[in-house]
Amino acid sequence: MGLVLLVLGLVLFLGVHVLTTRRDARAAIIAQTGEGIYKLGYSLASLAGLALIVWGFSLYRASGWINVWHPPVAMKHITIALMLPAAILVAASYLRGRIYTKLKHPMLAGVKLWAFAHLLANGDLGGIILFGSFLAWAVYDRISLKRRSDAGAPPIPVGGVLNDVLAVGVGIIVYLALAFAFHPVVIGVPVFGA
Repeated sequence: MGLVLLVLGLVLFLGVHVLTTRRDARAAIIAQTGEGIYKLGYSLASLAGLALIVWGFSLYRASGWINVWHPPVAMKHITIALMLPAAILVAASYLRGRIYTKLKHPMLAGVKLWAFAHLLANGDLGGIILFGSFLAWAVYDRISLKRRSDAGAPPIPVGGVLNDVLAVGVGIIVYLALAFAFHPVVIGVPVFGA
């Protein structure tokens, strides 16, 4: 049951995110419903998908764990190391500076790095489905951005080096919060000392 809910959540969450890459279909929906209704539906579908992902993955972990392979212990350490730049990249997508200018889409780079890192450390079926789906979506979205006539991103001003320093600082704080609070409390898996 957990894997079914996980997959349904991924289809819903990533499905609405794929819709944004389909600019003609998105424009047609906005023309029919209005931008406010579209944004509300998009937000509700994303939240519902995220809730199903979390619920499904927690049920799967509690009662239906399926090992596919057993990653070496070193993979956990590599994952921990890769998560710091992933957090910084996500922060850099909002605190736009030279990191943003160089990468163009640091959010997608951060999601790809997060998903890839977690695939290294998780050899179970649910983990492979979860992180593999996010990695596939981020790769698809980045490719679609190269083919779109518009960037599709909100107009956030691009600053200079100060924004990069702030992005690194915020990324470090987020990294530490994920490692010491979110991951052990919400996920139930300690990052350090286990």
